[in-house]
Amino acid sequence: MNRRLTAAALALAAIALSGCISLFPKAEPAQLYRFEARPQPQSAPAPAGPLFGVLRLGTSFPRASGGDRILTINDRGEAAYIAGARWVSPASVLFDEQVSTAFQGAGRARLISRGEVIKADFSLKLDVQVFETLYDRGPKAAPEIVVSVRGVVTRNRDRALIGDRVFAARIRAGENRVSAIVPAYNAALTQVLGELVGWVNSVDTSDG
Repeated sequence: MNRRLTAAALALAAIALSGCISLFPKAEPAQLYRFEARPQPQSAPAPAGPLFGVLRLGTSFPRASGGDRILTINDRGEAAYIAGARWVSPASVLFDEQVSTAFQGAGRARLISRGEVIKADFSLKLDVQVFETLYDRGPKAAPEIVVSVRGVVTRNRDRALIGDRVFAARIRAGENRVSAIVPAYNAALTQVLGELVGWVNSVDTSDG
């Protein structure tokens, strides 16, 4: 009797599982990666003065590189994505997280998101212009990571333009492997965000 129940239970379980997604798909799952800026010690003291609020406006990001796939461009200008590798979240989301982290305790400027009940004297708009893996030496050579971000700071009181600058970095990966490409993204992002944060912190907060 017990054997018959066991056999019946196994048969029902097999039927139930047949309608579910397989736990062992035929395709290999993509390896997930995360890019991260590495804060660098300040070579010079931050400008003295009171703290000031900076309203962070929405960040624009190229559609081709803003998702979770790693964009590559070859020396003929052809675009493709690295097979079997993805960012753990869309690149645009990871970038915004890194910007927030970069400003924490890094000077006088305090980033303020929309909806926060805190006065913001200035606004910061970021436009990610380039975020890609450039195979400028052929498909087998180590690629160069290119990151370019435009920052625009305006004064909220009168909408005056305070600063408009492009921050760019080009970092060569150690070899043509994703495990070497991701650290190059980290280095490029560290350079760009480090310069961006220093620039925003040096904003002239006088009434002008």
